[in-house]
Amino acid sequence: MSITTKDAQGIAGMREAGRLASEVLDTITPHIKPGMTTNDVDRLAAECMARQGTRSATLGYQPPGYPPYPKSLCTSLNNVVCHGIPNDKPLKKGDIMNVDVTVITQDGWYGDTSRMFLVGECSIAAKRLVNLTYEAMWLGIQQVK
Repeated sequence: MSITTKDAQGIAGMREAGRLASEVLDTITPHIKPGMTTNDVDRLAAECMARQGTRSATLGYQPPGYPPYPKSLCTSLNNVVCHGIPNDKPLKKGDIMNVDVTVITQDGWYGDTSRMFLVGECSIAAKRLVNLTYEAMWLGIQQVK
């Protein structure tokens, strides 16, 4: 695999795609509460993408030998490491959930981001896990800079 250096227009396209993916997370953030289902979160995200004019990169994604992915984002709840599929199970107080959003802009750029959410009041251990992984992410970013 080769690395392609992007020109100014390409960098602007990537930046806009990332901004739009982040906007989806900002839109769903106030709705992440006990009683909400991950299907509800998925629906809100899909509605936001439609308003933006983007589409989900996950919806319908189908690697060889697997069924198509059925949702617009991934919701990984508690001990699910990644790529959890939204469902009708209500969130409960103390859950931690990662939401992974990947949008495709009208001109074909991908924006991929995620955010960890604490649902309601969480345990000290859950808060510590979220804070330490956030710090680790920034340490990794500093290393690759």
